Formats: sequence, structure tokens, C-alpha cells
Amino acid sequence: MKRPKLRKASKRLTCHKRYKIQKKIREHHRKVRKEAKKRGRRKPRKDPGVPGAAPFKEELLREAELRKQRLEELKQKQKLERQKELEKRRKLDAKRSAAAAQEQAEGKEPSGKSEAKKTKKDLDKNAKKSFLSELEKVIEMSDVLLEVLDARDPMGSRCPQLEQAVACSGGEKKLLLVLNKIDLVPKENLQKWLNYLKKEFPTVAFKSSTLQKDRNMQTFSRRRARIDLSRHTESFGSTCLLKLLQEYGRTQNKAIQVGLVGFPNVGKSSIINSIKKDRVCNAGLARGVTRSMQVVRIDKQLKIVDSPSIVADHTNSAVTLALRSIIHSGELSSVNLVKAVDAILNHCSKQQVMMFYTIPDFRNTEEFLSLLAQKRGMLKKGAVPDIENIAKSLLCDWTGAKMSYHSEPPPAQILPPYLTEDKIAEMQAGFNLKKLEEENSSTVQALKYPSPASSIVFQAVGMTNGKIVKDRGVEEESEWEDLETCHEEEDFMETDGDQDSMEEEEEEENNIKEDGGTQMTGNAELGMGQTGQACSGSEIAESGLANSLSLSSDKTAGEDDAYDFNTDYVQ
Repeated sequence: MKRPKLRKASKRLTCHKRYKIQKKIREHHRKVRKEAKKRGRRKPRKDPGVPGAAPFKEELLREAELRKQRLEELKQKQKLERQKELEKRRKLDAKRSAAAAQEQAEGKEPSGKSEAKKTKKDLDKNAKKSFLSELEKVIEMSDVLLEVLDARDPMGSRCPQLEQAVACSGGEKKLLLVLNKIDLVPKENLQKWLNYLKKEFPTVAFKSSTLQKDRNMQTFSRRRARIDLSRHTESFGSTCLLKLLQEYGRTQNKAIQVGLVGFPNVGKSSIINSIKKDRVCNAGLARGVTRSMQVVRIDKQLKIVDSPSIVADHTNSAVTLALRSIIHSGELSSVNLVKAVDAILNHCSKQQVMMFYTIPDFRNTEEFLSLLAQKRGMLKKGAVPDIENIAKSLLCDWTGAKMSYHSEPPPAQILPPYLTEDKIAEMQAGFNLKKLEEENSSTVQALKYPSPASSIVFQAVGMTNGKIVKDRGVEEESEWEDLETCHEEEDFMETDGDQDSMEEEEEEENNIKEDGGTQMTGNAELGMGQTGQACSGSEIAESGLANSLSLSSDKTAGEDDAYDFNTDYVQ
């Protein structure tokens, strides 16, 4: 059978279409020239050179030629230096990769990871030091301290070290408990906690406003759907707390300073914003947004001081560190994130968690996170569940103001060892407790609460130990440990520096043979290699001792301690 002839489609156009395209191109070029003329851009003029009638023309041309040669030589020299530096870096990277492979084969941790861990540890240590120094200042300068508690876990939000320091101050300072986020727990549970806590310290029921408007925020006149924002924008208990502090200031006949203290994400900054009815303090979902103290003036006789979070001690339980630690979830590794979620789930009812998240039965934490990631659509490439990001989201839900869970107060009232009947009476002196109880009852009646069936029962583990004073002995010990690691790294760098200097000497000899002019550059590089070695052990020891005797007050970024403004209740 004869095959049909296959012809390609012709690319020829009709004359009408071709002329039309050419006309469009001419119009476009004309438009471009016109715009360029308006902008004042013109073609650069060519160098006319030295005129023939100019005096000393030959000398000028000779100088220009010499200048051009010097520039070419300089470019070539810089190019050779760049090539040598690149070759040096490649050799160093090859050595490091070989050393890391050898350490991995021997079962040791690679040096690169240890360096990264060391820098992260130093940043974390400096952040905690700055937090402790700022918190110490707030405690010293305050006449009344407000310990802010999360109503979902009031006992876990209390710091016994802070309460003991105030109770042993000899009546110079007062301590009030502010039970925040009361709209996230059932009403019966809230009343139980108020009755329990008021037997130890005066307690104020509080609900912060979570959608405070910024003074620079634009207002939109466009009509939108009706949303009941009264639950978010209004604050409850602010009037009661303000009157209580003002009356105490009048009894003292002086202007008083009130300090807000507490663990991360209990809502310290949001309480100040609610009292001031303006966003004067920065607040957010992350932990450690407040990094230094901030004084906010309420009136002539009252100032409120915002403080950084209390640093939780590492001796606390896993669930306490997961909820109260200053370390943000974004800085934790995936293994530590899973451990934190596992600690939280172990203190909750499995059936209630399944009903709240509407997921089927699960065997372990990894399976729970996988099911939750699939439900929320948090998947990686290939439909693999994103365990790390879903764990971060879950921790943000539990520390923020989105989750509704509650803990039961202890069945019997057992006073801490630092509290006696005299100390309790001393703390209550100067406050109108009867009026405070009436205001608390009106606040409780004005709010809407979640039903007990929709709130997860959380098993509290008691008070959280925190650090409120810098432990200088521990700091010196940690600095001496850093000094020892510095000695080890110094020895490693010295051996590397010797090998590099030997290789550089060989390269210099080769360069001298090839070109005598490169001898000076080789000697300069050799000097740089020798000076690049680590300093001697005695100098490092002296500098380490000097650093151990001085206190660092660096401030680094961290996470936040606030009751969120723009995340709550948005489904």
C-alpha cells in the first residue's frame, strides 16, 4: 500500500497579516523611543580621544596605556587570589567531610552538629540570663505583684519560688492572683478554683480582650457579614482589678507600681492592654515576645510594669516543660516535639481527645499526629504526613487560647510550707475582699462558658518550679564547661592549621619556580595561615575567667507570653 505524502504546514502568512504585524512593531518602537525621550535617556557618546592639536598628546596616550595595563594586571592578580581561596576552601571542606564520615563510622557525633548545638545552647543561655535579670528588676521595683494564672491549669501556672519570695518580704510587697482565660473552662470548674485560691491569696477572675485594635489599623467601611465579636473584643474583670489596685494605693498614701509576672502564654501583656483599652504592649501567640520590662502609666498614682516570662526549671515534669517552657515550639526538633505532645496526651482522656479532634482510635502519638495531619491536610510530597508541623500546631493550640480543657482543684486544701495563717492575713490586708468577691461573681455571671462535655479533662501535676534569681554558681560552672570544649576545639584547629601551613609552603615553592613575582603573595598567605590558628591555652583561660566573673545581659529573640489578639475562636 502506498503511503500518503506527509507535508509540513506552511509558515507563510497573508500579506494583510504580515503588514499588520510590521505596523504594530513600528508603533511599539515609536512608543518606546518617545518614552525614552521623556525620561531623558540618550545613547552614551563615544570617547573622542585626544585631539591631534593638543599639547603633550604622546605623553597622555602613553599614560592611558600604562593605566590600562595596570588595571589588567590587577584583575589577573585578583583572579588568581580568588582561585587560590576557592581551592583552599575546597580542601578544608573535603577534610571536614572526611572527618565527619570517620566520626560517624566510629559512632561519634559529627563536629558540625556539635558546633550548631553549642551555638544554640549559648543563645538559649543568654536569653534565659536576660529574662532572669529583667524579672529580678520587676520584682524589686514593684509594690504589688500580680501572678497571672491560666484558668485551664491554675496550679501548673503557679511558681512557688516567686510566692515564697513575696511572702518572706516582711509585708513590703503584696501578691494577687489573676485567673486569666476564664472563658475557656466550664463555669462550675471556675467557681471551684476561685473558692480554692482565695483561701491563700486574693484572686481576681479575668478575661482579656483578644481582638484589640491597633491605633494605626485602617478601618474599612465596606459592609461585611454579621459576626458577634463581643466575646473577643470585650474584657471582663479589668474594672474590678483597677479599682482594687487604686483603693490599695489610697490606703498606702503613695503612688504604687504593680508588676505582672507569670509563665509564658498566660496573658500578662493582654491584661495590660485590656486595662488600658489600647494595644500598648506587644502580644502574640509565640512564647517570649516580651523580652524586657515595660512600664505603662495608668494614672498619676498607678503604674503597671510588664515583665518577661518566668523561666521554668529543667527539673519539672515533661508535660510541665511542654506547656510552660520558654523555648518556642519552632526551635524544638521533631523528636522533642513528639515527646512534648506525648506528655500532654498521657495526661488527658483518650476518648475525649478522639471526640475533640474527630479522629479514629490510635495506638501511639505518632499515629495520632499522622491521623490529625491527614485530617487537616498537612502533608508533604508524596502524601506523607507532616509530623513536625502538626506537632507545632498542636502545641500552639494547647498553650494559646484555642483549646478548651480544664483541671480539677485538689480535694483538700493543703497550704504550702511558706504560707501560714499570719502570712495569709498579711497578704489580704489593705484589700476590700468583700467587694472583690462581689465583682468576681458578677464577672462569672456575665460570661459564656463551654459545656463540661466539650472540655477535655487535664490531669494537673502541681506547681511549676521556676527561676526568679540568677544562679551565679551554675553560670560559672557552665562557662568552665564551655572553656573545656574551647580547649578541645583549639587542639583540633591547631593540627588543621599545621597541615594547611605545610601545604601552603609546598604551593609557594611551586609558585616561585613558575614565577618569581608571586613570592610575596605566597608569604602573605603563609602569614595569614599562621595567624589564623587558635590562641594559646593560657590566653583562653584568662579570657574565660574574665567572662565567668562578668554577668551577661544580652537579649535574644524568643517566644511569647501573651493571650493572643488575632487567633482565638476563629474556626
